[in-house]
Amino acid sequence: MILESARLAHDALYRQEVGAGDYWLHEVKRGQTLRIVDLKGNQAADTLFYNLHDLADRYSAVDTIREQGNVYLSVGTRLMSTGGNALLEIVADTCGRHDTLGGACATESNTVRYALEKKCMHACRDSYLLALAENDHYGLGKRDIAHNINFFMNVPVTPEGGLTFEDGISAPGKYVELRAEVDVLVLISNCPQLNNPCNGYDPTPIELLIWE
Repeated sequence: MILESARLAHDALYRQEVGAGDYWLHEVKRGQTLRIVDLKGNQAADTLFYNLHDLADRYSAVDTIREQGNVYLSVGTRLMSTGGNALLEIVADTCGRHDTLGGACATESNTVRYALEKKCMHACRDSYLLALAENDHYGLGKRDIAHNINFFMNVPVTPEGGLTFEDGISAPGKYVELRAEVDVLVLISNCPQLNNPCNGYDPTPIELLIWE
């Protein structure tokens, strides 16, 4: 579902560009709205959400899909946690749908999907691990990297029930906005994947904005 936002960028209390392959770890307070912008088009923003006051209570793909009865995320989707709590709700979206099945790229998946020599290419899971290592005051580690959302990524489900990684459906300036229902910790890996058509084989920056 397409729904544009009335929020203006110059009214945002926070604004940050994140390069391809970089991570973004930030707290978003209850009632604040986070916008993720696909600046150049066809980029994938691999995102994890945690309840800031109970980090074991984090985004759950299973509970979110079951709650809304749809594998794709868009306006009106409530992102549910492992504890059955609504962490955020998508309140605006100019892309139309987002993937919650494809997972984050890793050295292991690079090997399986592409070729043995691709194993050591940078991947989102590496970005996640770096973020947690450089911000160890949160007490999160490898076991806390759960199934993520791939904002802007196009992963159609085949009639046979499989997944395919296709050319992206986003475009320059497309965005998704999420309102925090509780205080959340947001971890994004701006995907560096060079072997996947979802980002046009050309990883590009994203932008993050927060409004009260």
